[in-house]
Amino acid sequence: MMSETEKLHALNEEIELKSIINQTLQAFPNAFINRSNEIILEPRNNVYFRLEDVTTALDFKCKMFAWLSRPIAKSLNRYWSPKVLSSFNEVLCTNFTNGEMNRIYDRLGNDVNRPLTIRFIESNYDLKLLER
Repeated sequence: MMSETEKLHALNEEIELKSIINQTLQAFPNAFINRSNEIILEPRNNVYFRLEDVTTALDFKCKMFAWLSRPIAKSLNRYWSPKVLSSFNEVLCTNFTNGEMNRIYDRLGNDVNRPLTIRFIESNYDLKLLER
């Protein structure tokens, strides 16, 4: 059985997660969540990720770096890349450039290093952590 403190912590985590999801749905103009529990951020370019294993706002932020850094840095064209990057920055209250997203993709893309991604987020996005 959960203590009152544990219940409160779990409730706060849930509120935080719902808040960042709502912020994301607002920041990405065509975003929606489909029946497969995927958040589709840019339907025209198939930019999305699964929400199935996302239980906290930190998990959500990790997914943002893991699955949006590549399209922003590598696969979207000159029209879409800045749009998606702008929405990404709006959600995370950051100001990353395309060049910085290249470095982020190189070190964190495709969820290759979740512990480093967590350290990066918890450091308030200190890019020095991503230097080799």
